Amino acid sequence: MSQAVLSSGQESNVRHNWNVKEVEALFALPFNDLMFQAQTVHRQNFNANEVQVSTLLSIKTGACPEDCKYCSQSARNKTDLEKERLLATEKVLEAAKKAKEMGSTRFCMGAAWRNPKERDMPYVLNMVKGVKELGMETCMTLGMLSKDQADQLQDAGLDYYNHNLDTSPEHYNQIITTRTYQDRLDTLDNVRSAGMKVCSGGIVGLGEQAIDRASLLVQLANLTPQPESVPINMLVKVEGTPLSDVDDLESFDFIRCIAVARIMMPKSHVRLSAGRSSMNEQMQSLCFLAGANSIFYGCKLLTTENPETDQDIALFEKLGINTETIDDDSKDVELKIKTAVIDNQHSDLFHNAAQ
Repeated sequence: MSQAVLSSGQESNVRHNWNVKEVEALFALPFNDLMFQAQTVHRQNFNANEVQVSTLLSIKTGACPEDCKYCSQSARNKTDLEKERLLATEKVLEAAKKAKEMGSTRFCMGAAWRNPKERDMPYVLNMVKGVKELGMETCMTLGMLSKDQADQLQDAGLDYYNHNLDTSPEHYNQIITTRTYQDRLDTLDNVRSAGMKVCSGGIVGLGEQAIDRASLLVQLANLTPQPESVPINMLVKVEGTPLSDVDDLESFDFIRCIAVARIMMPKSHVRLSAGRSSMNEQMQSLCFLAGANSIFYGCKLLTTENPETDQDIALFEKLGINTETIDDDSKDVELKIKTAVIDNQHSDLFHNAAQ
């Protein structure tokens, strides 16, 4: 069984017919074999020493009507999060400029909505247009989208839309009840139909079983086409949420998730996302070795902690990792990172938008 799995994965073909038993077999491989296979697939499709860098800004914080049991922004969870209205476009563009100065090539904007209202659309469309004019890739996460809203965002120039599946279909109702799994898949269909790229992943450490992690990756890998970006988040436990006391996920189980995602989705960027602030350099390095090739820079991910930018720079230098550039940016991004004023990441603009 193991040898058959290894041979199949090393071909690095994009498949859309994975089943849970196959994925469980991958998870069960000896750690060294799994890492070797993941690194082989990674090198067949990417520069193994490049990592794509994004910045995430909360453009509207708190008071979300959804009941996601992990989220500090749910109005149903007593987290004492300070609510904030939609940021002015000028403030968003100022943040994007600073993110670009620090080396980010993609600027992601997140709003704590169930779905955007029509009155909100002109503002978010202007944000997309403004960030595009800076020469950056754009991404948004605004909740569920109708087909018309997806078309509007595509027309404005949005490159990526993030909408995570969060967990397996089997475990989903233990985490969220205010929107269905099919609602999430419908939004991804609307994004694809509009012509945008998909950013979709999940969260591990939600109290799920190992089979749920396999099932989540099956759902993602069997999307046609597969998501261009796949964020794998480690739960950041927030006091006041129902999952604040859940048992920690074992570190090697998380690294295995990265490796299996890389094997199953060979051409996707696999993002080492939330939870990095609790990971030491060695664990993050193993995640990069397992095939992670995207991260968020900056001191906040919406409302949760993220490593300082200078810490990421130092780790990249130790590992010999360079930042991935985009085609229309000919400047030396690595030089920009090293010469940026790190204090920018602590400005009120970033901090207040993501309490």
